[in-house]
Amino acid sequence: MKKYNVLIYPAGTEIGLEIYNSLKYNLHFDIYGASGKSDHAKFIYPQHRYFEDDSLYISKQNFIEHFNTVLDHFDIDYIFPTHDSVALFLSCNSELINAKVICSSYRTTKISRSKKEIYKELYNYKFTPRTYYKFEEILNYPVFLKPDIGEGGKGTKIVYDQFELEKIYSRNIDYVVSEYLPGEEYTVDCFTNRNGELLFIGPRTRERITFGISFHSRNIYCSDEFKEIANTLNEKFNFRGSWFFQVKADGNGQLKLLEFSVRQASTMGLYRQLGVNFALLSLFDFIGYDVKVLFNDLNIELDRSFSNSYKIDYEYERVYVDLDDTLIVNGEVNTLLMRLIFQCINKKKDVILITKHIYNLDNTLRMYRINKELFAEIVLLSPDESKADHIKGNLKSIFIDNHFYERMSVKEKCKIPVFDVDAIECLIDASKI
Repeated sequence: MKKYNVLIYPAGTEIGLEIYNSLKYNLHFDIYGASGKSDHAKFIYPQHRYFEDDSLYISKQNFIEHFNTVLDHFDIDYIFPTHDSVALFLSCNSELINAKVICSSYRTTKISRSKKEIYKELYNYKFTPRTYYKFEEILNYPVFLKPDIGEGGKGTKIVYDQFELEKIYSRNIDYVVSEYLPGEEYTVDCFTNRNGELLFIGPRTRERITFGISFHSRNIYCSDEFKEIANTLNEKFNFRGSWFFQVKADGNGQLKLLEFSVRQASTMGLYRQLGVNFALLSLFDFIGYDVKVLFNDLNIELDRSFSNSYKIDYEYERVYVDLDDTLIVNGEVNTLLMRLIFQCINKKKDVILITKHIYNLDNTLRMYRINKELFAEIVLLSPDESKADHIKGNLKSIFIDNHFYERMSVKEKCKIPVFDVDAIECLIDASKI
């Protein structure tokens, strides 16, 4: 199979990061990123596969010209848009773009950007919430207010009386006013192939929401109600690849549609862990392969938290690593340090094990399944020797040891950076995680 170049744009969104994680280990694709602003993407992409410039905003003059220059430079075959407005723009201008856009039809994409258009197309279905266009139509408060075009829950509000509603409307923002839905909210992840066949329907909870993103979610049983809504939407609109819709229960427990989107969702990573790689399925489908979904029907929970990535301004060629309480901590192998060791091996950097281990070293390494071949050299010292005396100064090196006085001695004598166990993560290449 030919290897294809895939661009994720914008690369640093939560959606973009999920797509990157979905594809980064696949042998058939090389992944590139592009963004109009500086964000987390620059920490995870290799420098030669990432482009960042403020000309890459769709609102900028000559955007298509600048964008095509990036596409041509990277020889891009396929583009994953990671924002609704970007998806609409690229879909609208697909004939001018020098790569194939992974997206549903333009009509479907256009409708998805307007909640009014969605409700207009689906006005006679029981899962469509009641919407109000005149104040006098509202007989019961509260009602729910949201911008016609928007995402991430921005600008949404529960309104409790007509006075408050009139005050908000005076701001001249295009709002949708709908019935208030007090029940549980769900996202339903879907995949439709190029023949219009809906191959997967996966509902999940939205239990802790921040910035419009589910920070805690779990998969749930796909009831007939979820299936009915999914199949109706799939028949009504021309979806292709990954898409999702959101529903919320009314006071009687009946699910009502909030919106749908033609792009991938960031929390689709939940189902990716169960075998449904939406980004990969989409790519293979656009290439022309007949894809199948291999789903592990298990219960799973996802919980998000903010994590750090680092770039450190020091190129080293050799790593000196301590054993006790550094590579082996509390009777277990330090897997983060082991990851760094293999990272160094991949980059042809020497790893030197330097230790004052008082037991039989071969037996200890064997007991913890640590292969001696991982190390370019093993330096076994007596307890009264100084590690600083055995570090070679002719190569740029770093030293990793849990013991403060050993680090201080190496720092002062060898003039190289030293790291405690808690600082190993700054040495991990985020693009390889």
